[in-house]
Amino acid sequence: MAINKLLIANRGEIALRIHRAAHEMGIKTIAVHSTADADAMHVRLADEAICIGPPSATDSYLNIPSIISAAEISQADAIHPGYGFLSENAKFAEIVESHGIIWIGPKPEHIETMGDKVAAKKTAGALGLPLVPGSAGAVEDFDEARVIARDIGYPVIIKAASGGGGRGMKVVNNEEELESQMGQARSEAKSAFGDATVYIEKYLADPRHIEFQVFGDGKGNAIHLGERDCSLQRRHQKVLEEAPSPVITSEERERMGAVVVKAMADMAYRGAGTIEFLYENGEFFFIEMNTRLQVEHPVTEMITGMDLVREQIRIASGEPLSRTQDEITFSGHAIECRINAEDPENFTPSPGKVTAYHAPGGLFVRVDSGLYQGYSVPPYYDSMIAKLIVFGHTREGCLMRLNRALEEFVIEGMKTTIPLHQRLLENAEFRSGDYTIKWLEKWLADEREARES
Repeated sequence: MAINKLLIANRGEIALRIHRAAHEMGIKTIAVHSTADADAMHVRLADEAICIGPPSATDSYLNIPSIISAAEISQADAIHPGYGFLSENAKFAEIVESHGIIWIGPKPEHIETMGDKVAAKKTAGALGLPLVPGSAGAVEDFDEARVIARDIGYPVIIKAASGGGGRGMKVVNNEEELESQMGQARSEAKSAFGDATVYIEKYLADPRHIEFQVFGDGKGNAIHLGERDCSLQRRHQKVLEEAPSPVITSEERERMGAVVVKAMADMAYRGAGTIEFLYENGEFFFIEMNTRLQVEHPVTEMITGMDLVREQIRIASGEPLSRTQDEITFSGHAIECRINAEDPENFTPSPGKVTAYHAPGGLFVRVDSGLYQGYSVPPYYDSMIAKLIVFGHTREGCLMRLNRALEEFVIEGMKTTIPLHQRLLENAEFRSGDYTIKWLEKWLADEREARES
């Protein structure tokens, strides 16, 4: 199934990233965009551009009829959803395929299964992935929740089955809190996701967030591309990612890599996916699977030399995996800093016009961004405006290069989180790799307290 024209159903740096990979493969691109993104870089560079609605994402990037219409008008062979928006919408994937258009992503049934946290946990367990102790599925009432919580021991965490970003998530320290916290979690889940279903797990005190990048050909063959450490988070949102993890041994990588590869092969999974774990005291616990490309995929590309978007397109075209597991090698260290248009101290959004822009350069320095001087960052979407990715032969060398690159990075006309990353690199605990998913928020709180005292 040859792909000659590819519609990019996304915006910003990921749309530009997909455009570049497609053009390197000789594939023409179609950019769809809202009126707010008419001047976006990927829109300027694409072979064709089609406006699909006003600024609101609901009326544009989440508007399935408009995107399908654009694909039919432009005679697109395939649609790449990027990440976010409709990338994990099983119904959208089904509609794309029903129109005879190639969906560059997993099979719709896998998107649907892994998009439901309860179904994903059941599936993961059946596939042999290690699970956090907890309920076998959805918890319907307080009496059931009390029995489960007593069995696994406090503290426990209540999670929304359709959740994400920390919404519908409550930590419960004792039985007295359980009923009220469960009610709040259900209410938040219903409000945020239209689904009040919740489940219960053992709350791990201070884990790291480790994820494995996987690829499958949809025919029972799969590979993994190692792990990424995504433990530096604020309000459940990743701030900085690195590969490999500073704490995972080669033996652990090989062992868990084999487990995730077998799971994906048994599923006959197709395309790119990420299996996310909590890691504590040498043990891995499955938390979720993302059936799409991740924001942080460049760090994996840097240490493996493999173009993940190209691989997605190849697999969707029906081609086999470009490498066997034995051909995957890991070299050096890579770190990605997410640069947001936000105040670096209080994180309030700071969109505006870019009055000056200079991206850092040099050996092993990569910037994924759609910014240019004169561009106005719209206020309607996610605040991430750039990703700085740096490679070094060692972690220390990578940190030194990252520090230099951050010093060179100029974005004027708005506040950005570049100073946050510079402060982070000065911290001895971060530089040693000694951090967990709770570390960043504690460090930020300590900084704030020091400023105010």
